[in-house]
Amino acid sequence: MSPRTAALSRWPGGVRTTPPSALRQGGMPSGGVAQLQSPPTGGRDVSANTFSVRRDPGYAGLTTPVETLPAAYYFDPQHYQRELDRIWYRNWIYACRSADIGSARTFRTVEVGNQSILVVRGEDGTARAFHNTCRHRGAALCREAAGRFGAGGIVCPYHSWRYSLRGELLSTTSMQPADGFDRRNLPLYGLPLTEQRGFVFIALTLEPPPFEATFNPPLERLDAWGLEGLVIGHRMHKTLQCNWKVFWENYNECLHCPGVHPRLAQLVPIYGRALLERRDDPRWQDHADDDDPRYAGGLRRGAETWTMDGKPVGAPFPGLSAEDRKAGHVYIDALPSTFIVGHLDYVRVVRLLPLGPERTDMSIEYLFMPQTLADPSCDIMKAVEFTNIVMSEDAEICEVNQRGLHALPHDHGVLMPEEYAIRQFQDWVRAELKRP
Repeated sequence: MSPRTAALSRWPGGVRTTPPSALRQGGMPSGGVAQLQSPPTGGRDVSANTFSVRRDPGYAGLTTPVETLPAAYYFDPQHYQRELDRIWYRNWIYACRSADIGSARTFRTVEVGNQSILVVRGEDGTARAFHNTCRHRGAALCREAAGRFGAGGIVCPYHSWRYSLRGELLSTTSMQPADGFDRRNLPLYGLPLTEQRGFVFIALTLEPPPFEATFNPPLERLDAWGLEGLVIGHRMHKTLQCNWKVFWENYNECLHCPGVHPRLAQLVPIYGRALLERRDDPRWQDHADDDDPRYAGGLRRGAETWTMDGKPVGAPFPGLSAEDRKAGHVYIDALPSTFIVGHLDYVRVVRLLPLGPERTDMSIEYLFMPQTLADPSCDIMKAVEFTNIVMSEDAEICEVNQRGLHALPHDHGVLMPEEYAIRQFQDWVRAELKRP
């Protein structure tokens, strides 16, 4: 996936405060020259190299081989259910834009694993989330992905139990209720929901983690883009034949970029070197003061944004810093479901949802300033076409990765030095699976 710069080097679940050297296996002797260290307990040392190598101080990469998660974690049905229970059903999940349920009685449904969530805007303007389940005998209340309820509220299509937009049971169709039956005891199953900067997030647990810890860096990092006032100009949707973790791991490295993303590697020259940022090169100090994008990162000279020709499709966001404009992209992510990328002239929102052990739903929303969409001279498809190419390349290679994981002798893979962010992601997965 389109990797983020090291300025956004991520520790999933919150802002990383530990220095990179403390996260890597092996130490860094003075002078920047290190011996390959022993692998962590339980790991396999797959390197036969025992000679001294140069690693400049501040080098970001791993210094010893590190085993990946077990291969079975990517296809075993029982482990998939464990990840649903321990990860997906306990963290905040991106549901939709606030504008998608902008008026009273509009709704969206979201499928996460085998759970269906109903998100609806009340007559009071408040957005609420419920399990998409009638309290009678468990029928799904909504069969559509989006729509608008009538004035009568939420009506179950099976036996016509009727609920208010607050989730209260208003009526049933029985001629006479049984003794002791009380509608007040049977509201819809409510779920936590929060609206932040034009985004609606829901959780499948009544005690989700603090939302402030969900994004890394914090969602405020993109305040200069005016997220709340942006409008969706285009949506893309695709079903990937791979486990959800395969896609996140691809997102977190650029070793694949030169071979898989030829256009992207030209637009972002450091990606063409299979690196995310300057300090991924063990000899990064040789070019520490070089502002050539091959070493410093950012877009190629003359390019301003992620489009087919590198030119913006609309007016640049007025509040961007010179540093953000030069970088060409600023990434933040919210595991396990979402990452957001701020470009010079548009914002890209990518959401992943698990459909099965080896199937993932991917949706992409392209957000623009209203004046860009209103200007007939602005061709937003130049941005859509470029990023769709990149995302389609990622989807294809992730499916290639998935197909190879079933080999009988393949218990684990190994992470290479440039894949330090994958190690951080996999450590987050391990920690979530162990979290009480």
